[in-house]
Amino acid sequence: MTVLRIATRSSAQARAQSEHVGALISRAQPHISVEYVYVDTRGDVNATTPLHQMGGQGVFVKEVQHAVLDGRADIAVHSAKDLPSQKAEGLTIGAIGERRTPNDALVGATLSSLAHGATVATGSVRRRAQLMRVRPDLHFVDLRGNIQTRLSKIPEGGAIVMAVAAMEILGITDRISEVLPVDVAVPMVGQGSVAVECRETDADTLAVLASIDHAASRRAVEAERAFLAVLGAGCSVPVGAHLSTDGVFRAFMATDSADDCVQLEGFIGDSDDHIVVGAAMAVECSRQLASEE
Repeated sequence: MTVLRIATRSSAQARAQSEHVGALISRAQPHISVEYVYVDTRGDVNATTPLHQMGGQGVFVKEVQHAVLDGRADIAVHSAKDLPSQKAEGLTIGAIGERRTPNDALVGATLSSLAHGATVATGSVRRRAQLMRVRPDLHFVDLRGNIQTRLSKIPEGGAIVMAVAAMEILGITDRISEVLPVDVAVPMVGQGSVAVECRETDADTLAVLASIDHAASRRAVEAERAFLAVLGAGCSVPVGAHLSTDGVFRAFMATDSADDCVQLEGFIGDSDDHIVVGAAMAVECSRQLASEE
């Protein structure tokens, strides 16, 4: 029996994601058994500083990646939205898991039921900028911590913003008050998908991961990551991009202050180069936002 070691964060969501990946591997490759290597990241250790002040994307993945690079593990499992657009040296994305619901959601109240000036808690500058477009009267506060901690911090008379996929994997979607449409809140790049990395020279592991790669989800996430790569942005800048199953590519970008923003839609057909289109949307977003400032 071959053993495959999976590096992951130790949070409940990360464990559930990794165990799902492990189950997929075991079903696709019955001769493989899996073991888990749990790693605490900088984002886990510091659960109070706003993410955009910590450098945004990457704070939840670097230590997990190092476990693969130094040989403690064979693969690293991440929420795709946490993965920086720049490839980590020595690693490659061997599989993208089938996407769960990519939308954001409100917990505590619906958008229309929030009173004027109500408080919404979120650690995402993207979510804040998008909700400000439709409800500029709302008051926003930062929100950090694991999912159960965040669910315990719903402001009185207000709401918190969560990723639907995170609640799906933990089986707590009954807590959702409203799922926000993607044309209201364009999701973060890769939101709802899991990315599995391995060493780029590890041909055997790459072959294993190819057996669980979900082609349609990979195509969508690659287009979204191409958008982000052009901008060179992470969670510190309000951006979002999403390629839907019907080929609609939505892109969002705002200034740091969220005073100005741009949201675009395009179509990516089966014969189109999805990476080229994703990158082109980033260029156009930047151009239009610059013209508004």
